[in-house]
Amino acid sequence: MTTEPTTTMTFITIFIWTLAFCFKESRGQITVTQTPTVKTVLPGQPVSMNCKASSDVYPDCWSSGKPCLAWYQQKPGGAPKLLVYYGSTLFSGTPSRFSGTGSGSDFTLTISGVQAEDAGYYYCQSYHSGNVFTQ
Repeated sequence: MTTEPTTTMTFITIFIWTLAFCFKESRGQITVTQTPTVKTVLPGQPVSMNCKASSDVYPDCWSSGKPCLAWYQQKPGGAPKLLVYYGSTLFSGTPSRFSGTGSGSDFTLTISGVQAEDAGYYYCQSYHSGNVFTQ
């Protein structure tokens, strides 16, 4: 018996949760907005996520000369996993299809060719002068 091969189109849904913890300080409140909140793409397609803070991220993280902005991935039931730090530096083990860009208050995480294992929740975390962290 022979069967004809069938091709099924697989959709990958990437959920981006927006967590904007607001911390008070003398300058007021800092908020972070992530967009889009939910994105569905086909395998192999590129996808970008944006993280915008209401004030600039600290520009010299640990005297590196790079911004204090990190990206994390979390899968349901799992712990957050660091992907990118200093805005654009890939953490050890992060696949090269991930990249981070941006400066000031506007940062982007891009996956150049989405794979099934990339489905999950993505978070940005920033540090601002005055010891203010956001996630």
